[in-house]
Amino acid sequence: MTVPTKKYGRIIAPAEVRFERLLPGPIETVWEFLADSEKRGEWLASGPMDLKVGGKARFTFRHAELSPHKAPAPAKYQDIDAKPPTSEHVITRVEAPYLLAFTWPPGSEVTFELKEQGSKVLLTVTHRRLADRGEMVMVSGGWHTHLDILVERSHGRTPPAFWTAFGDIEAEYERLYPKP
Repeated sequence: MTVPTKKYGRIIAPAEVRFERLLPGPIETVWEFLADSEKRGEWLASGPMDLKVGGKARFTFRHAELSPHKAPAPAKYQDIDAKPPTSEHVITRVEAPYLLAFTWPPGSEVTFELKEQGSKVLLTVTHRRLADRGEMVMVSGGWHTHLDILVERSHGRTPPAFWTAFGDIEAEYERLYPKP
Protein backbone atom coordinates (compact mmCIF):
# COMPACT_ATOMS: atom_id res chain seq x y z
CA MET A 1 0.00 0.00 0.00
CA THR A 2 1.29 3.45 -0.92
CA VAL A 3 1.35 6.10 1.79
CA PRO A 4 -0.92 9.05 0.89
CA THR A 5 0.74 12.37 0.15
CA LYS A 6 0.85 15.06 2.81
CA LYS A 7 0.60 17.89 0.30
CA TYR A 8 -1.80 20.15 2.14
CA GLY A 9 -4.41 22.47 0.79
CA ARG A 10 -4.02 26.11 1.65
CA ILE A 11 -6.21 29.09 2.35
CA ILE A 12 -5.93 31.54 -0.54
CA ALA A 13 -8.70 33.98 0.48
CA PRO A 14 -10.93 34.40 3.55
CA ALA A 15 -13.47 31.80 2.35
CA GLU A 16 -11.39 29.84 -0.16
CA VAL A 17 -9.08 26.82 -0.12
CA ARG A 18 -6.94 25.35 -2.89
CA PHE A 19 -5.31 21.96 -3.51
CA GLU A 20 -2.87 20.83 -6.18
CA ARG A 21 -1.91 17.35 -7.32
CA LEU A 22 0.36 16.31 -10.19
CA LEU A 23 -1.15 13.37 -12.07
CA PRO A 24 0.00 11.25 -14.99
CA GLY A 25 -1.34 12.43 -18.35
CA PRO A 26 -2.68 12.75 -20.87
CA ILE A 27 -5.07 15.53 -19.91
CA GLU A 28 -8.03 13.65 -21.45
CA THR A 29 -7.49 10.80 -18.99
CA VAL A 30 -7.55 13.18 -16.02
CA TRP A 31 -10.66 14.88 -17.47
CA GLU A 32 -12.42 11.50 -17.47
CA PHE A 33 -11.79 11.23 -13.71
CA LEU A 34 -13.81 14.47 -13.35
CA ALA A 35 -16.52 14.12 -15.97
CA ASP A 36 -17.26 10.39 -16.21
CA SER A 37 -19.53 9.03 -13.45
CA GLU A 38 -17.78 5.66 -13.22
CA LYS A 39 -14.26 7.14 -13.13
CA ARG A 40 -15.31 9.91 -10.70
CA GLY A 41 -16.90 7.22 -8.53
CA GLU A 42 -13.46 5.62 -8.10
CA TRP A 43 -12.18 8.57 -6.07
CA LEU A 44 -14.99 11.02 -5.20
CA ALA A 45 -18.64 10.28 -6.03
CA SER A 46 -20.56 8.72 -8.89
CA GLY A 47 -23.61 10.14 -10.57
CA PRO A 48 -24.90 11.79 -13.71
CA MET A 49 -23.48 15.10 -14.88
CA ASP A 50 -24.91 17.19 -17.70
CA LEU A 51 -21.69 18.81 -18.95
CA LYS A 52 -22.99 22.22 -19.95
CA VAL A 53 -23.37 25.53 -18.13
CA GLY A 54 -26.59 25.26 -16.15
CA GLY A 55 -26.49 21.46 -16.38
CA LYS A 56 -27.26 19.40 -13.32
CA ALA A 57 -25.07 16.91 -11.51
CA ARG A 58 -26.06 14.45 -8.79
CA PHE A 59 -23.32 12.86 -6.71
CA THR A 60 -23.63 9.82 -4.46
CA PHE A 61 -20.76 9.46 -2.00
CA ARG A 62 -19.84 5.85 -1.24
CA HIS A 63 -16.67 6.25 0.80
CA ALA A 64 -16.57 2.57 1.76
CA GLU A 65 -16.43 1.58 -1.94
CA LEU A 66 -13.46 3.75 -2.96
CA SER A 67 -11.10 0.89 -2.15
CA PRO A 68 -11.31 -2.87 -1.65
CA HIS A 69 -9.62 -2.21 1.70
CA LYS A 70 -12.09 -1.47 4.47
CA ALA A 71 -11.96 0.65 7.61
CA PRO A 72 -14.73 1.94 9.87
CA ALA A 73 -15.70 5.60 9.73
CA PRO A 74 -14.83 7.80 12.71
CA ALA A 75 -17.76 8.11 15.13
CA LYS A 76 -18.84 11.53 13.86
CA TYR A 77 -19.06 10.20 10.26
CA GLN A 78 -20.59 6.75 10.84
CA ASP A 79 -23.93 7.78 9.36
CA ILE A 80 -22.18 8.55 6.03
CA ASP A 81 -21.29 4.90 5.45
CA ALA A 82 -24.64 3.67 6.74
CA LYS A 83 -26.61 5.80 4.25
CA PRO A 84 -24.43 7.21 1.45
CA PRO A 85 -25.30 10.89 0.99
CA THR A 86 -26.25 12.43 -2.33
CA SER A 87 -25.87 16.03 -3.36
CA GLU A 88 -27.23 18.18 -6.16
CA HIS A 89 -24.96 20.52 -8.14
CA VAL A 90 -25.26 22.99 -11.02
CA ILE A 91 -22.48 23.30 -13.60
CA THR A 92 -21.21 26.88 -13.71
CA ARG A 93 -18.31 26.53 -16.20
CA VAL A 94 -17.10 23.89 -18.65
CA GLU A 95 -14.04 24.20 -20.86
CA ALA A 96 -13.24 20.55 -21.60
CA PRO A 97 -10.66 19.23 -20.92
CA TYR A 98 -9.23 22.18 -19.00
CA LEU A 99 -11.82 23.48 -16.54
CA LEU A 100 -14.94 22.30 -14.74
CA ALA A 101 -16.81 24.25 -12.06
CA PHE A 102 -20.05 23.59 -10.23
CA THR A 103 -21.99 24.61 -7.15
CA TRP A 104 -21.39 22.70 -3.93
CA PRO A 105 -24.18 22.63 -1.36
CA PRO A 106 -25.15 24.51 0.60
CA GLY A 107 -23.71 27.65 -1.03
CA SER A 108 -20.15 27.18 -2.23
CA GLU A 109 -18.48 26.40 -5.56
CA VAL A 110 -15.73 24.00 -6.63
CA THR A 111 -13.47 24.57 -9.64
CA PHE A 112 -11.17 21.96 -11.19
CA GLU A 113 -8.43 23.30 -13.47
CA LEU A 114 -6.19 21.04 -15.54
CA LYS A 115 -2.87 22.21 -16.97
CA GLU A 116 -0.46 20.06 -18.94
CA GLN A 117 3.08 19.92 -17.60
CA GLY A 118 5.04 17.74 -19.99
CA SER A 119 3.66 14.21 -19.72
CA LYS A 120 1.88 15.09 -16.47
CA VAL A 121 -1.20 17.15 -15.60
CA LEU A 122 -1.45 19.63 -12.76
CA LEU A 123 -4.89 19.40 -11.17
CA THR A 124 -5.86 22.47 -9.15
CA VAL A 125 -9.01 22.27 -7.04
CA THR A 126 -10.39 25.49 -5.58
CA HIS A 127 -13.34 25.49 -3.18
CA ARG A 128 -14.84 29.00 -2.83
CA ARG A 129 -17.46 30.73 -0.72
CA LEU A 130 -17.04 28.52 2.33
CA ALA A 131 -19.22 29.65 5.22
CA ASP A 132 -16.62 29.72 7.99
CA ARG A 133 -13.36 28.26 9.29
CA GLY A 134 -15.12 25.10 10.50
CA GLU A 135 -16.40 24.39 6.99
CA MET A 136 -12.93 25.11 5.58
CA VAL A 137 -11.40 22.53 7.92
CA MET A 138 -14.07 19.93 7.12
CA VAL A 139 -13.92 20.27 3.33
CA SER A 140 -10.13 20.43 3.39
CA GLY A 141 -9.93 17.07 5.14
CA GLY A 142 -12.33 15.61 2.60
CA TRP A 143 -10.64 17.07 -0.49
CA HIS A 144 -7.21 16.08 0.79
CA THR A 145 -8.32 12.47 1.21
CA HIS A 146 -10.29 12.24 -2.03
CA LEU A 147 -7.40 13.73 -4.00
CA ASP A 148 -4.91 11.32 -2.44
CA ILE A 149 -7.19 8.48 -3.59
CA LEU A 150 -7.30 10.04 -7.07
CA VAL A 151 -3.49 10.10 -7.15
CA GLU A 152 -3.43 6.38 -6.36
CA ARG A 153 -6.13 5.58 -8.94
CA SER A 154 -4.48 7.67 -11.66
CA HIS A 155 -1.27 5.68 -11.17
CA GLY A 156 -3.18 2.39 -11.40
CA ARG A 157 -2.66 1.60 -7.72
CA THR A 158 -5.19 0.43 -5.17
CA PRO A 159 -5.79 3.18 -2.62
CA PRO A 160 -6.14 2.57 1.10
CA ALA A 161 -9.62 2.58 2.61
CA PHE A 162 -11.06 6.09 2.59
CA TRP A 163 -11.30 6.30 6.38
CA THR A 164 -7.74 5.00 6.78
CA ALA A 165 -6.48 7.70 4.40
CA PHE A 166 -8.71 10.28 6.11
CA GLY A 167 -7.17 9.35 9.47
CA ASP A 168 -6.26 12.48 11.41
CA ILE A 169 -6.11 14.80 8.41
CA GLU A 170 -9.07 16.89 9.57
CA ALA A 171 -7.29 17.44 12.91
CA GLU A 172 -4.16 18.46 10.99
CA TYR A 173 -6.15 21.12 9.10
CA GLU A 174 -7.62 22.24 12.43
CA ARG A 175 -4.05 22.92 13.57
CA LEU A 176 -2.84 24.37 10.25
CA TYR A 177 -5.60 26.90 9.60
CA PRO A 178 -5.31 30.04 11.73
CA LYS A 179 -8.06 30.68 14.22
CA PRO A 180 -9.85 34.04 14.04
